[in-house]
Amino acid sequence: MNDLWYSNRTQVYWTCRALVQGRTISTLDEIGEVRGWRLGAIIHTLRSKYGWPILTDYRGPERVGHYTLSKSCDVLMLDYPRSAKDVRAEAKAVQIESDDAATGAANG
Repeated sequence: MNDLWYSNRTQVYWTCRALVQGRTISTLDEIGEVRGWRLGAIIHTLRSKYGWPILTDYRGPERVGHYTLSKSCDVLMLDYPRSAKDVRAEAKAVQIESDDAATGAANG
């Protein structure tokens, strides 16, 4: 794969982050938020090269693809592209904060 795929942190990073956050995203979201046009290609690469369990739901008469991660996916165990490695660290930090809040609520 061409290293240029890694160079646009905005689109790849945005896609990975949105999916890890539990969002359902479409090309229209990508265009509006990061002015990107290659969501389908990024999704394909995440599935085929990185093994991400991404689900597709085609909606409307235009059959626009809406993408989301499988609910059973452990985002900390995913293989991340170089341009999105920070997403794993962010997810881990959020999980630690959630665990701390749950522990505090149980003790408080």
